[in-house]
Amino acid sequence: MLARNPPAGFILFQRNCESRSQLLALTNELRALFPDRWVPILVDQEGGRVQRLGPPHWPQLWPARMLGRLAERDRAAGEAAAALQARAMATILREVGIDVVCAPCLDLLMPETTGAIGDRAFAADPALVAGLGRITADTLMASGVLPIIKHLPGHGRATCDSHLELPRVVAEWAILDASDWQAFRPLADLPLGMTAHIVFAAIDPDRPATQSPRVIAEVIRGAIGFQGLLLSDDLSMQALSGPIEERASLALAAGCDLALHCSGDAAEVDAVLRTVSDLEHASMTRLQSLRPGPAAGEALDDLVTTLAGLLEAEVGRA
Repeated sequence: MLARNPPAGFILFQRNCESRSQLLALTNELRALFPDRWVPILVDQEGGRVQRLGPPHWPQLWPARMLGRLAERDRAAGEAAAALQARAMATILREVGIDVVCAPCLDLLMPETTGAIGDRAFAADPALVAGLGRITADTLMASGVLPIIKHLPGHGRATCDSHLELPRVVAEWAILDASDWQAFRPLADLPLGMTAHIVFAAIDPDRPATQSPRVIAEVIRGAIGFQGLLLSDDLSMQALSGPIEERASLALAAGCDLALHCSGDAAEVDAVLRTVSDLEHASMTRLQSLRPGPAAGEALDDLVTTLAGLLEAEVGRA
């Protein structure tokens, strides 16, 4: 199946990550399928609840909100903690052959924010979110791992979980422009971004951002100015409807460069690959130009210990 319609890359989940040796063998095997090009291997590894590589084989990292709380109290300490966490994250991932991480999350934390985002958000202040996001992204890239900023153009106002249903945001353009999008604009130069499966009624009342030409062209590419490679969020999420191959086609037709499919169901994978193989040629070429360079390994235990010391007071307040 993979030889017939080669994917752009792979994304792994906790079900794929049993131990360090097993995971490194898996990533080596996946790359060996396509020896003539870079094969990006992605994972969600934000810290906190969203961490596919976790105990007992890997250390538990902190949710973004913990870093944000520290930064609200002591900006320099919060920024130092964000850099340490990104270095630890990169060390964990590079050791097992993973070189792209679906982080940082730049969604704003608001009173109505769904728990599906919750402590995955750094803060409510877009300037603080952008600042911590920049440090996280730049540190990851310096450590040999590409970041994916998410969820464009912002998931903070969604009041339900897009894994389960389609959120609908009714805020007007001016409100979104002055708040949510301000967290993304300073990071618009980054190489990779991910969409949100959310309807923004003031912009396109009929289609979620992932499948909306207007939201992608006028907001993500326009008002925010993001020009990097744009991935859809997981096509398997229940916020989207219709056959899986149709979901992929609509995302690509709307302006996504790559369609992300995560269920692991072989029949669905085959359907998506058959549908998008020709559409992704130009995006594959762009993707190859993003290959991260080598980075020196660091002492993971030391990074985690130092980070825990910085966050000790915040842990007590949590």
